[in-house]
Amino acid sequence: MKFELKTENENYSKSFSQFFGIVFILTLFIVLCDIAIKLGNISRNHQIEYSCRLLSVEKSKLHFKKLSRLSNLKSKQLIWELCREFIK
Repeated sequence: MKFELKTENENYSKSFSQFFGIVFILTLFIVLCDIAIKLGNISRNHQIEYSCRLLSVEKSKLHFKKLSRLSNLKSKQLIWELCREFIK
């Protein structure tokens, strides 16, 4: 007959490893979300710059609508001022 004795040290090490695993996964998730948000901002700025360049070449209503949607500006004057900043 075998007699085994489990110590509490094994339970502590297992719970510590689970805790650090969860912290690592949460940290990784937060970092990836931050990267995704920053890439979205970069993409949006690039789209605004590209649309401003198109607007400077061809002044069409479509380009104004697209810039209005991207920048949340309603006035054509404000859109022009925004484009002047981007084109400089």
